Amino acid sequence: MPSFSEIHTMSIPVVQAPMAGGPTTPELVAAVSNAGGLGSLGAEYLSPAQIEKDVLRIRELTQRPFAINLFSPDADQPLAGDFAPIANFMARHHQQLGIAPPQPPASPGENFREQMDVLIRLRVPVISTTLGLFPADVMERLKREKIYVIGTATTVEEARMLEQSGVDAITAQGSEAGGHRGTFTTDAEQVLIGTMSLVPQIVDAVNVPVLASGGIMDGRGIVAALTLGADAVQMGTAFLTCDEAGIPDAYKSAILSAREDQTRVTRAFSGRPARGIVNRLMRELGPMSPHAPPFPLAAQALAPLRSAAEGRGCGDFSPLWSGQNASGCWEVPAAVVTQELAAGV
Repeated sequence: MPSFSEIHTMSIPVVQAPMAGGPTTPELVAAVSNAGGLGSLGAEYLSPAQIEKDVLRIRELTQRPFAINLFSPDADQPLAGDFAPIANFMARHHQQLGIAPPQPPASPGENFREQMDVLIRLRVPVISTTLGLFPADVMERLKREKIYVIGTATTVEEARMLEQSGVDAITAQGSEAGGHRGTFTTDAEQVLIGTMSLVPQIVDAVNVPVLASGGIMDGRGIVAALTLGADAVQMGTAFLTCDEAGIPDAYKSAILSAREDQTRVTRAFSGRPARGIVNRLMRELGPMSPHAPPFPLAAQALAPLRSAAEGRGCGDFSPLWSGQNASGCWEVPAAVVTQELAAGV
């Protein structure tokens, strides 16, 4: 059976993580794929029209395989509870920045079915998901179209469920990983299993390729993951400060100066647990504040405040997603990072 890298004609076993919300631009995706890895676009917050535009742009920049990521629709939850506490918290910051008072979010975001229709119509070679399973009928369509599917697991139980659902590979996401926890069977904060403990257990439990994710920043980490049985690694933080990454300067500066003890798992920014660098919002509201609206509505509620602050070069109210190991980040083209990783394997 061909390996994961052989299937996707990769010269280095590195998947660039699909970080939604702006970091993964078509230029970043194409640069990693062109350098021998597998670039991935985080498309969760994009409209179907924008997804099509980005896929076509990626294909202008590379002839190599790439991946697109959507969250499982099971992750979406309706607005519930009292919006007043979070609105009161944000109101004074809105006033200081001269923007309208905070309003409850009105919709759950983009339509998963329409997004998926675009990806299938464009015959995207690889589609990945996190925060749960794809619906059974969607998996049937993907299999029928021979599209390669990658799921995300944070426990052995989740890995087995993903394999049973029909995925072609599984990303074993350790607790060190930045961004959203992929947990979908229990409370994410209860299963923060480290990458080097999680990977071999999932490798032993399933019969599909396993990708190791979380805390891997250089060739040493890649070699360690492969030794534990992973077919490849998925890396996000390592690419955040690349020239092609679409993050604000304040975010980039926070990554470049981050220490290993400066990240926390928080619900404050999106309504679901995710790891990021501690900033003003996390300190004042509390990382696991019960007042945050559910996913994906929290991000919509926060968007005006975040946008206004970022427009002033401030990252106080932005999700500064990062893994626990940002020590290898540097401001260079993504191809340079990918080539350096290859040299260390």
